[in-house]
This record gives sequence, C-alpha cells and structure tokens, in this order.
Amino acid sequence: MKRVAELQLAEEVKNAVITVPAYFNDSQRQATKTAGELVGLNVVRVINEPTAASLAYGIGSKDKKKGIVAVYDLGGGTFDISILDIEAGVFEVRSTNGDTHLGGEDLDNILVEFILKRFQTKTGIDLRQDKIAVQRIRQAAEKAKIELSHVKSTTIDLPFITKTESISIPLTEEELDNMSSDLIERTILPVRKALKDADLKVQDIDEVILVGGMTRMPKIRNTVENFFGIKPTTEVNPDEAVALGAAIQGAVLSGEVKDVLLLDVTPLTLGIETYGGMFSPLLPRNSTVPCRVTQMYSTAVDGQSSIDINVYQGERPLVQDNILIGKFKLTDIPPLPKGTPQIEVMFDVDADGIIKVSARDKETGKKSSITVFGKGGLTEEEVKRLVDESKQTTEQDQVKLNFLKLVNNLELIVFDTEQVLKDIENYVDTNEATTLKRKLNTVKKMIDDSRKGDLFDQDLIKAAQEELQEEALQVIQKAAERSKTQRKAEN
Repeated sequence: MKRVAELQLAEEVKNAVITVPAYFNDSQRQATKTAGELVGLNVVRVINEPTAASLAYGIGSKDKKKGIVAVYDLGGGTFDISILDIEAGVFEVRSTNGDTHLGGEDLDNILVEFILKRFQTKTGIDLRQDKIAVQRIRQAAEKAKIELSHVKSTTIDLPFITKTESISIPLTEEELDNMSSDLIERTILPVRKALKDADLKVQDIDEVILVGGMTRMPKIRNTVENFFGIKPTTEVNPDEAVALGAAIQGAVLSGEVKDVLLLDVTPLTLGIETYGGMFSPLLPRNSTVPCRVTQMYSTAVDGQSSIDINVYQGERPLVQDNILIGKFKLTDIPPLPKGTPQIEVMFDVDADGIIKVSARDKETGKKSSITVFGKGGLTEEEVKRLVDESKQTTEQDQVKLNFLKLVNNLELIVFDTEQVLKDIENYVDTNEATTLKRKLNTVKKMIDDSRKGDLFDQDLIKAAQEELQEEALQVIQKAAERSKTQRKAEN
C-alpha cells in the first residue's frame, strides 16, 4: 500500500493515519501501529473506522455539520455502530457497539446454500464436497447480491458446474430480502445497546450515515430508515468513507485542515486491583480520549513498603472476572501506618488509545509507570462478551462484591483487634487473652477459606464479626477497668 500511494502521488510517503475497528484495545492498536512502522511509515495517529467515516461525513458533505450522528457500518465480516456528537468541528464518540459474526459473508453463505439446494433438488447431485464448484458458486452468489442492489432481478449462471450439468437460477430482490431479513434485523440489537450506552433515544439521532459495501442493499437502507425514522444519508461513498476520513485526519494533523478536533472513546472500563481482589475503575467505558485521570490510594497494612499496581480492563466489580493488561510495582514507600501514605495513580490514554499508567508516592516523589502494549489483546468478540456478561451478571456480581466487602471489613477488624490486644496486653488476663486469640485464629481461617472460594456464607461472616467484636469489647472493657484500678493504687 505504501508503494501504491507513492506511485499515485509521485512522491515518497513518510507519515500515515491508520484506521482500526472500533473495538480494538490498546494492545491491538499498538500492534497495528508497529506493523506500519515496520514498513517504514511514521504512524502519526490510529483512529476508529466508524470515527473516520464520521469525519469524512462531517467535512466531505457539508462544512461544519452539527448534531448527533449514528454511523452504521456493515462490512464483509463484522458490524459496528457508533454514536457521535458533532459540533463546530469537534467530533466526540459517545458510544460504540457491534456484532463480530455479522456481515456480507453471512449473506453469501445463505445464497450459496440456496443455490446448492436448488441444484441438488433439480439434479440429485450434492456439490458441497467439490471445493472448486463451491468457490465458483460463492463468486456467483456475491455477484448476484451486488447486482440486486441496483436491479430488481438477475440470473445466476454457471455453465458446466459439473461435466454434464450447468446452473441457471433466477433470483429477485424480494427473494434476497427474505433470505437476508433475519441477518439485517440482528444489527438492530447492537444499535439499541449503543443508544442506551450513550443515554439517548432513537428520536435524538439527527443523521444516520452508512459505511461498508453491504449498506448499498435497499433492504438494509429501508431497515435503517424504519428504525431511526429518518432517511440515511448517501452523500458519502460507503466503500471510501473510512479512507477519506483517515485522509482528512492526516490533513488536520499536518495543518492543511483547521478547526477540526476528533475525540474518540475507550471501548472498556480501565482500572486497578485494590485490596481483596476488587476492581477500582478509574476510566469508565466510552470515556473520551485523549484523556488523563488521577485517583488517590493508600496502603492496606502497617509498614507496607511497596505496592503492586495491577491494571485491568472490563466491566465487572471483581478483577478475577476482568482482563489483566499490565502490572508494575511501586517500591521504597516509607513504612507508615496503613492508610497514611498517599499514592497517586494516574491513567493517561493518548489519541491512539494507548495507555500509560503511573503511580507516585506524594511524600517521597518516588514514581513507577508502565505503558501498556502487550501482545495480541482482546478481539472485538471478547470485548462484546465482557460487556454483555457484565449486564447479565449484575445481580450475581453485586452479591459477590457485598460478600467480599464483608470479608475485607472482618479482616480489618481482626487486624485492629490484634493491634489493640498488643497495646493492652499488660492489663489482660492470660485466660482471656488465650480465648480471644483462639477466636481470632478461627476468624482468620474463615477469611482464608473465603479468599480461596471454599466459604461463601454472608450470615456466617456477619455472625463471626458480631461474636468477635462482642468478645473483644469485653476483654477491652475489663482491661480498662484493671488499668484504672492500677492507676488509683499507684496514686
């Protein structure tokens, strides 16, 4: 592609803007960027495909277009929907959604099966094991599908598909519409989800633009128009919209186009692991990037001199249900009482969606950081699965989270009780101390079992907490009385 561009432009191409699917995570974006660099390109920006299409729409059709826009992108293998705010040259992505198993190839498969069945019914010959014949049929099916975007009927002609038989099957637009009806309707669910994520109703959408060759089908255009209640724009060539948007973004970055700002969003919530395996979100899903967010944390135990920063992405309240994308350690923290050190954690997401996470001890200025590149990363399907799972398991996750909070609280009570017992040991009866320590050990065992997943009983944890607090309170009160008696005697 670099050579093709150089031949077309008759000059060396050094810089490039590359587009990626909307659901690409930071690892996949970085891998794409690296691929460009390996062929000698300076990749100045990586942007989402539907975002690029909206940029082409906003600049290429009418200057300074304003409103809320839905970008309906149905290609050969996947479907994406993005909701954008466009105003005064600023493009902000409000939400994205999609289906990884929905595209033109699915309709091709339906057409191929339709042709195979018709041929088998007529001749009694099953061509499914004949790879060359199936490939010819697939090419003819795709050709017929494209033709029916412009005409009402066509004929699928394949002479001598076998040594003695040929295929000649008439196909109408209505028949194709009936075959594709279920597939096209499947695009509406992600559209509804995207609207919900953007906190919008169908009536709030001002414009709908179509991207991808499949959107040339009249049936798709009619379905989109019926859902949104407005006619989708055809001002942008659906096959060229993404490339045109990338070119415009390149012109913006080079200064040739001014007063345009493109704001993208994060596909998943980003955060870190906190005490007990809980997920602490810093940057919610669909946050506009580039962006930077800071949050304060502290130590969980006395004298803690280092902190492991585990970075996750996902929508679930427990880290075990999310995806670990990077980790690093902040060391040389002064050994102070728990909760005293102030640890500033910062997430910095650049315009390419690549994440830099840093942690800094405010007292010493000691800092550690990581840039999350990784290998492979999440596919669009995995991102969609994570989002869907978070919605389907909200109630179960809340039960788990509440239980974990109970366990964490019980562990803090155990820690505090042990500290108090050390402070008042001179005033505690030996038998009372032994009994309380035995109780503490029993509760610690319950906490360990809970952490391992061997125990999941909220009532049992609550009862253990009440019993421990009651028993500790009696010991502390008696110790206080002994201390008071001793001071009187000394006076």
